[in-house]
Amino acid sequence: MTENVTDQDICFSSVVELTTAFAKGQLTAEQIVCAFADRAVQHAELNSYLTLDRQGALAAAARLDCARAANEPLGPLAGVVIGLKDALCTQGVATTAGSKILDGWIPPYDATVVARLRAAGAIILGKLNMDEFAMGSSTETSAYGVCRNPWDLDRVPGGSSGGSAAAVAAGLCTVALGSDTGGSIRQPAGFCGVVGVKPTYGRVSRYGLIAYASSLDCVGPLARRVDDAARVLEVISGHDRRDATSMVEPPLSLTDTHLNHGVSGLTIGVLHEFFPDDLDREVAASIRVAIAKLESAGATIREISLPHSRYALACYYLVATAEASSNLARYDGVRYGQRVDASPLEEMYGITRARFLGTEVKRRILLGTFALRAGYVDAYYTKAQKVRRLVKSDFDNVWASGVDVIATPTSPTTAFAIGEKSTPFEMYLADLFTLSCNLAGLP
Repeated sequence: MTENVTDQDICFSSVVELTTAFAKGQLTAEQIVCAFADRAVQHAELNSYLTLDRQGALAAAARLDCARAANEPLGPLAGVVIGLKDALCTQGVATTAGSKILDGWIPPYDATVVARLRAAGAIILGKLNMDEFAMGSSTETSAYGVCRNPWDLDRVPGGSSGGSAAAVAAGLCTVALGSDTGGSIRQPAGFCGVVGVKPTYGRVSRYGLIAYASSLDCVGPLARRVDDAARVLEVISGHDRRDATSMVEPPLSLTDTHLNHGVSGLTIGVLHEFFPDDLDREVAASIRVAIAKLESAGATIREISLPHSRYALACYYLVATAEASSNLARYDGVRYGQRVDASPLEEMYGITRARFLGTEVKRRILLGTFALRAGYVDAYYTKAQKVRRLVKSDFDNVWASGVDVIATPTSPTTAFAIGEKSTPFEMYLADLFTLSCNLAGLP
């Protein structure tokens, strides 16, 4: 970087550019933090940050500047500013999951991914807006107001990691972390024009992630560049003994081994079922152009089928809501979070949850509770788990046929207007092309 670098230059620099400029003394960590924090304030209309921890970020920057001055070893993300979806626990900083029931709650510990980012020298600037408890596809269910798409303020940024996607696209952080239960990293990344990676289930620790559906949830990065996402994924991946579902595998190695290999020789499957007649014409045309570019770069394109994918939406909304009804039972006004004082105890539970949980969260708890009722569990939840196995088997058959990767649309439409989706079912359809991967545990 030159000595005439501007705040705008800093806020749209890559991970490599920032870490290099910091290591060489061309930029201080304090300069970097101030540039991002000022820009976040200037673009408050996006409502992407729920908590902007300027003082905490400046304290971390001061420690980094001292470490560099003392010629101490610097981590691979030293000087990189990162925003976190507000479902990730941060020691000493409020974590709400976008819900009033956790308003003002301050965790006593960091999520594993947060601790790994800090150890790598990353600076956490704040917590980003999201659909309440990650239940939504537009960030409109957030109890703290809708987040806006930086490319068009009248449109949604997607969800549930909408604040993460909007912040990255607008240059309010270099990279953000989101979580993905049925498309919540990939769909907002698509709506905001950034890179979003949902890792293989178990590749990244869920310890310290506020759970929605434990067998589906994944933590991953959103970035403006593929290599930025890869560098952050390397840092946050790897086994964690505190997460019982964590894969016993070393951290990923992507930038040195895979990033510049190209697609020549790969066989790319194009999924017949994900190009229905009612798919938005612009979306379909854009995906076809991208597939043609992959083919011209040396990939082999093959049409494939996942016959059970037609049942994935119904399967997902049974499995996810059943797990959510169990996970969200802990928000009862007793252990932590908001409480309405009432007696007897059952009345306090009911009044507290009725007042502080949003409409969509209540809807999914009710759906999941119904699916788990005695006499109904076999007809709904157990059957959904059997369908889930069939969905995974379809993918296994595709891989066995020699296909390396599948190319699909991310969403049936481009970013829709705020308030446009009038029914829950319309909103659920926004996840139509993404949730099969979560059911199968695939990246």
